[in-house]
Amino acid sequence: MIILSCKNVHKSYGIDTILNDISFNINEGEKVGLIGANGAGKSTLFKILTGELRQDSGDVFIDRNKTLGYLSQHLSLENDSTIYSEALKVFEDLINLENKMQELEEKMKEPYNPAKEDYHNRIIKDYTTSCDLFEKRGGYTYNGEIHRVLTGLGFSEADFNKQIRILSGGQKTRVALCKLLLTKPDIILLDEPTNHLDLNAIEWLEEYLKGYRGTLVVISHDRFFLNSVTTSTFELLSGEMKCYNASYTRFLELRKKEYEVQLKAYTLQQAEIKRQEEIIERYRSFNREKSIKAAESREKALAKIDRLEAPVKDEKGARISFEAMVKSGNDVIHVENLSKSYGEKTLFTNVFFDMKRGEKTALIGDNGRGKTTIFKIILDKVKSETGFVYLGKNVQPGYYDQEQSDLDENKSVLDEVWDAFPNMSTKELRNALAAFLFTGDDVFKVISSLSGGEKCRINLLKLMLSKNNFLLLDEPTNHLDIMSREALEEAMIEYDGTLLVISHDRYFLNKVINKIYELNEDGIKEYLGNYSYFIEKRRNPNRFEGLEQQEDGMTKTKIQEERKKKKVLEKGQKEQAQRAKELENTIAGKEQSLAALQDMLCLEEVYSDSRRSQDVHKQINELENEIEELYASWEEII
Repeated sequence: MIILSCKNVHKSYGIDTILNDISFNINEGEKVGLIGANGAGKSTLFKILTGELRQDSGDVFIDRNKTLGYLSQHLSLENDSTIYSEALKVFEDLINLENKMQELEEKMKEPYNPAKEDYHNRIIKDYTTSCDLFEKRGGYTYNGEIHRVLTGLGFSEADFNKQIRILSGGQKTRVALCKLLLTKPDIILLDEPTNHLDLNAIEWLEEYLKGYRGTLVVISHDRFFLNSVTTSTFELLSGEMKCYNASYTRFLELRKKEYEVQLKAYTLQQAEIKRQEEIIERYRSFNREKSIKAAESREKALAKIDRLEAPVKDEKGARISFEAMVKSGNDVIHVENLSKSYGEKTLFTNVFFDMKRGEKTALIGDNGRGKTTIFKIILDKVKSETGFVYLGKNVQPGYYDQEQSDLDENKSVLDEVWDAFPNMSTKELRNALAAFLFTGDDVFKVISSLSGGEKCRINLLKLMLSKNNFLLLDEPTNHLDIMSREALEEAMIEYDGTLLVISHDRYFLNKVINKIYELNEDGIKEYLGNYSYFIEKRRNPNRFEGLEQQEDGMTKTKIQEERKKKKVLEKGQKEQAQRAKELENTIAGKEQSLAALQDMLCLEEVYSDSRRSQDVHKQINELENEIEELYASWEEII
């Protein structure tokens, strides 16, 4: 049964079309992932669904018998409330009913008066009815439910009495999410719900939503989360909506196949149109009555063709590429016996680890455990209580701060980057900004007016231009859309320096990282693999024991040799792919030349001249042999 739908919904701001005749249906119980680039109109669509905004045209249908709950990026919480009392507000009706029951209990204790029999009977009946209603609505379990959801979202019992006013933005978001989940609406709209959750909380939320019986529509750039929770994917691209009855990974496959089919149909039609236009031009060049009529006849037929539009490809992400200007020594960093506390709260003790050149490592752990503090200790911005950090020879660290604290809010985009790199020419600077999607007048925007994603791209650009050989990235994918996340992943895979990253993006951790450090209060535990390996190892500690012992038993020299062999193999595969691409371009050029020669044979001045005709035939045969050889070479490579 359809529970929510839009028909031809249109929304513009001035000359900018945000939503262009959006139509879709969502069935009861369906779980939909809404994706698209930053600024594509996802949050605008949510605001239209909730009535916060009015569409310019089109219709929105929401089943009037269903309730709708919305978690936006802008929150409304009472500053003087505590976390627990704010969650209790969800159950205000139950609390009032509970108070009523207590009042009725007091009245039932009154001495029985036969003259007031009707009054006593009414009290008993009212109390019985209230008790039944209280139990049916979960009156005996709501305190437990609040506790379950708050702890699931990462709050400890010690946090429950903290006032909302002292919480961080991320903590406030978690309180609002808790209230929404406790409300249990029939339809939930979530806008980036995982942004401020640690890995344990994200996993808890996934399990909660997978078991949720209502309807879910979620805006998210967390591809792992989308794969785990959603069963349908709606994509907003260039103001238009495409709906796929598939999870995120399957959607990628379907979209790629759909694009290839549309591109092939469009390319074939364009080739046919070009061929017909050339024939028409040839007929006209004969300048005879019969040929002119033939040309006009073909023109009419051509005009009736239902011309296909070129398929729209994904909107571009930033063009990111990192490289190290100076090669560091093999020993990049040695950390020994670090500890740090604030007052009575111990963040961590007994932290030891080493990193070698080229390693790509993630530092993970609960929110508030001190991961960012370790980064700041490494960069000498914070002092540890015990231990020390040693950076190896020629190590040049570069830091990405998730808080964007090193950006000057009063500067323009252009000045922010230029002041950091004053030796760049205007052309070099504008090209670099354009690669990170700052074009035209965008470069004159003031930093304070930028979105989180735009600030993120500026910091990544500055980091890229610095060309450091040891990158410390603190939540680098936060605020980035999926295309930019994928671009960053590819850049990190190709990066020839050393990487240490704090991230809750499990897709990123799986694709880029080959070692994980899990930070706990009493130190660090090492896992030699990506995030999926880490999860499996934590659930089943003995599963990979044989493989780990084998690697641990290898000498350092042997490990280095194996890594070197792997890099050589990867480099060879990359060169092979480049050679295949070059051959494809060469073949395409040769085939165009062949088509041109074949068309020449249709010209009267060629086919009527035997010598010229033979010469063209000879060129065609030579080209066909060349193309055949090129195809043979291409097949060997792929």
